[in-house]
Amino acid sequence: MKPTRFETAIALIDKANSEDINTYEVSGINYPKELLYSQRMTRKLLQFEPNASKALQIAARAQHICRWKIARDEYPMDRVGYLKWRETLKRMHGDLTTDILKQVGYDDQFTDRVKAIILKKLIKKNEESQSLEDTICLVFLDYYFEEFATKHNEEKIIDILKKTWIKMSDKGHEAALKLTFSEKSLALVKEAIS
Repeated sequence: MKPTRFETAIALIDKANSEDINTYEVSGINYPKELLYSQRMTRKLLQFEPNASKALQIAARAQHICRWKIARDEYPMDRVGYLKWRETLKRMHGDLTTDILKQVGYDDQFTDRVKAIILKKLIKKNEESQSLEDTICLVFLDYYFEEFATKHNEEKIIDILKKTWIKMSDKGHEAALKLTFSEKSLALVKEAIS
């Protein structure tokens, strides 16, 4: 049976992300970092939003597509440099995804919708952009927070948690509080949101 446009798009996003030169180890196995991240995004999105549209599913899968191609140190190592780097990345993710979607036969209306979700346009007003943001935050909290917390002081961790919490919807908050945290991390989460 011939794969659908959606399945082909997901496969092409995965193919691009499988070229990541950076790896992330899970249970002794090294995975291309952004491929693993994108698969975690899909898994978390479908737990959080089981009826997510195809556009939202593609946006979640492609949210970090080829992220390693623009290094953080290409920009000044300050807040302004960080924000410029993030904006440049978002545009690249949107453009690469648009190219893939056009290649598999999606129309401009659909590709524009996916790109708007990736760019997180009208976050807090657009339901799909907000769902993507919630999913990003949940993936961070579920898969990356414990490791992050070991590398930074409590003040920075609480600051990041506060910023993460502000980005999320009430539904996202509910999902976050159902995640399994270590006792120490849970205390930090509670302090950040109190």
